[in-house]
Amino acid sequence: MEGRFLPLKKSAYIRRTDTIELENVKDTLEYYRKMIRNTGKQLAWDYEAAAFPYTMEEKETEGAKYLLLTGKDPHQNNHMVIGVGQHEENERYYVQIVLPEDATHHDVAKGNEYAKFIAKQLKGELQLFNGRVMEF
Repeated sequence: MEGRFLPLKKSAYIRRTDTIELENVKDTLEYYRKMIRNTGKQLAWDYEAAAFPYTMEEKETEGAKYLLLTGKDPHQNNHMVIGVGQHEENERYYVQIVLPEDATHHDVAKGNEYAKFIAKQLKGELQLFNGRVMEF
């Protein structure tokens, strides 16, 4: 069932017919961080601090594993949650990116950025926080 991770403000979904594991999502975000770290080296600037201003840790609540991204600067970023699941009725898998009630505008912008990157890497259908759908 979608929407099970936290009381939410908004959610974005990446859907596809192939299995999606949380480890796939975590690896994709680590790849993103590696790319921005390398870009930062080329620019001689800590680009990662601006492009990925979160700590990332794997958590589990009531049997559901998820990634908790916690903002390093509470004035700009609070947190977001990323989990995976499966629709039982149509056997489609999904990644859910959740912005809880206290999410900032910066969290929304970063959530959209990460959702697009993950969807592109996993070649899935992305439903953004505003409901628009993109195909990759």
